[in-house]
Amino acid sequence: MHRVAVIDYGMGNLRSVSKALEAVASEHEVIVTADAKAISNASHIVFPGVGAIRDCMSTLQQTGLDDIVRTAAASKPFLGICLGMQALMSHSEENSGTEGLGIIPGNVRHFDQAAAQGLKSRTWA
Repeated sequence: MHRVAVIDYGMGNLRSVSKALEAVASEHEVIVTADAKAISNASHIVFPGVGAIRDCMSTLQQTGLDDIVRTAAASKPFLGICLGMQALMSHSEENSGTEGLGIIPGNVRHFDQAAAQGLKSRTWA
């Protein structure tokens, strides 16, 4: 049996993510945790998030989870969701510029700036 750790750093949609994982992978154990040892011992990692990148990075650094996330992302199956995916990047333009974890090289750009350079946005009716 695999153990899937959903990282709890205080900014995730944890219940939704863990329930979805339990529904599609019922043969695996899903835990929600901020414990470094539990994250390190898990076979798969999910890094969700909701909110602002500045607050996310600050919390990760204050708790020491930034290093745990870097190690886990380099060594096992890893899924970043929403803010969790954004934090994996090198930099984000959000909050007047915020450094990410640098696991994925690149810059997260504001939609309005991307739209000004010709990327299309869609309005739903």
